Amino acid sequence: MHYTVVIAGAGPAGLACAKILAENRFDVLVLERKPVVGPKVCAGGITWSGLINRIPGQLEEKRFLSQQIHTRLQNAKITEQEPIVATVNRQKLGQHMARRALHSGAKIKTSCQIQTINQNSLVCLDRQSHAKSTITFDYLVGADGSSSLVRRFLGLDIEKMGIGINYQIHRHLHQMEWHLSRKYFGSGYGWIFPHSETASIGAYADRRSLSAQQLKSGLLAWAATRGFDLSRYKASAEYINYDYRGWKFNNIFLAGDAAGFASGLTGEGIYPAIVSGEYIARHIAELPDNMKNFKRLIRMQKLHSRLATLAFRSGVFSELIAESVTFGLRTGLVNFRKLEMAH
Repeated sequence: MHYTVVIAGAGPAGLACAKILAENRFDVLVLERKPVVGPKVCAGGITWSGLINRIPGQLEEKRFLSQQIHTRLQNAKITEQEPIVATVNRQKLGQHMARRALHSGAKIKTSCQIQTINQNSLVCLDRQSHAKSTITFDYLVGADGSSSLVRRFLGLDIEKMGIGINYQIHRHLHQMEWHLSRKYFGSGYGWIFPHSETASIGAYADRRSLSAQQLKSGLLAWAATRGFDLSRYKASAEYINYDYRGWKFNNIFLAGDAAGFASGLTGEGIYPAIVSGEYIARHIAELPDNMKNFKRLIRMQKLHSRLATLAFRSGVFSELIAESVTFGLRTGLVNFRKLEMAH
């Protein structure tokens, strides 16, 4: 089988890329190793500057005009006239994007595990029938997440990696909270993100500062101080790649987490995934694009990466960043949106 473009991964990056290419009459195949498109470990937060105005309203679960930020020395509440963040269900978002890509003419094959890659072909194993097939392509887009096989084929190591741990609990909560505590999360943070019927309670940290087990232990201990017994729930975890080393490698491209476009500070990844997927599609299709959003994304990714590296190397610097930024947000000296990947 031959396709003009093969996309590895049916996440936001891959599906955003597939939709634009298919709309422009490219022969596109999306390969997804999971049996269902959409599920992913994610707190589900999307920013106003990033995605709130780019997805259908029915996909939103809750909007927030205010945020609570807690550090060792401060408790701050930031309020805006427009929503700062909303929460979405990642599975519903993924399925919505898949429908749009299919409607545009892309093909999506689930339960397909890529086994080997060459410069113009790959071998895919059907995880249900166990049959193997060889697929050739003109272009390959690696949108297959932090453990990207496409990235490994390109010989790109990953040194800068975050860890996200999430518990989805059955509680009706109303306030979005961020907790910056070296005691529990090292240079990372804990979160409480309310959804419509559940709440996401989790933590993010650089894996160079804390192991996954250390982060989980800190999260459980912190949650207990907030009155949440997470031992009754199952934890989900995901590595988050923020080791960006480029996006174009001849006829092979990397998007989203595979490229390392996520924020090293916050783990934010949905917006970078969609922006990078869309830009790569427009590049392949030779469509006009002023690169404004894409250049801004790369600039912010590099800034977040430098700050994350400094924070994990120095506990004092990490705490100084947390207290300074929180003070700036509380007093209005810092605009919340200036910190977003979408800025």
